[in-house]
Amino acid sequence: MADPIDSLGFREAVFDLPEQMSAAVRSLTVTGPLPDHDEIANVLVLGTGAAGWVGDLLGAVAGPFMPVPLAVHKGFEPPSFVDASTLVVAISASGDSPEVLASAGICIEAGAKLFAITSGGQLGALADATESPTVFLPHASSATPVPPRARVGALAIPALKAFDTLGLFPGGRDWIAAAIAQLRVRRDELTADGNAAQHLARHLEGTLPLVYGGGLLGGVAATRWKAQINQCAKSPAFVGELPDVVHGELAGWGQHGDITRQILSLVLLRHDEEPPEVSEQFDLVETWSDEVMSEIHTVRAQGDGALAQLFDLAFFGDVVALELAAIAGIDPGPTPVIARSPESDAS
Repeated sequence: MADPIDSLGFREAVFDLPEQMSAAVRSLTVTGPLPDHDEIANVLVLGTGAAGWVGDLLGAVAGPFMPVPLAVHKGFEPPSFVDASTLVVAISASGDSPEVLASAGICIEAGAKLFAITSGGQLGALADATESPTVFLPHASSATPVPPRARVGALAIPALKAFDTLGLFPGGRDWIAAAIAQLRVRRDELTADGNAAQHLARHLEGTLPLVYGGGLLGGVAATRWKAQINQCAKSPAFVGELPDVVHGELAGWGQHGDITRQILSLVLLRHDEEPPEVSEQFDLVETWSDEVMSEIHTVRAQGDGALAQLFDLAFFGDVVALELAAIAGIDPGPTPVIARSPESDAS
């Protein structure tokens, strides 16, 4: 097969994720002091597209351990609980996400404390004007216009470090180190010819992937698979989360199996953080959907800790999406159908 079409260097950026995260740990620093731990009663993460997914990652990995609630918001109007005790983590690679800007402005008017992660733009200007602590990301240059969805490491690490510094997520830096170590191991596996991601992509080719993850962590990983298949391979994909699908969606496989088994492939994302009850439900899902799916595939997370396992599953999905794009002869980087401004967080 000829070399894949890749006008934006997206494949290289995906495989560079461990180095991207290491660089973020070393060099991405906050411009000013963060608020005191005792001043924070809740955390609101603002983001859309890749930044919104990073918010979901923070909620799945750090949220369960934090002494205050963490919410993720992806729209124009933030929730009404925002006040002077709210830490607002506004994430936008471009700094010009309209949803993030609108919500951040309303939060500031409500007296919230802003912490921005951006390369500049209007969000950077807002942070400067309010003297808010900010982590400024390197700009994506015209020579290497890598979309934000290939920069999730750089978007996530500053927030995780800040939560650790604030005492909201003690040990966060150790979790980051474990994730980087696992990504290097997985990358070595997935750069070998005939690797598991290539094998899975060949089986998914010509079908519509349905990706199920277990619990919050698995659900966040599954949404990454969907987004990357949509945007890299320009192909439909669908997502579900256990246990919820057991209480609703599975009833939909009662008819039309003669159709679905020709077009749907089921991918099950498994990890060590699953409750025992969810593990049992995965067995039931396989039994109940076996006759209505083209094939059922399982991908198991590796690594030490929730962050490592989530990034491991997400990275595997990134590579599968790249391989699907290569099989179809599709450029994985550009997403021309998405209306956006330059460096949009949606791409």
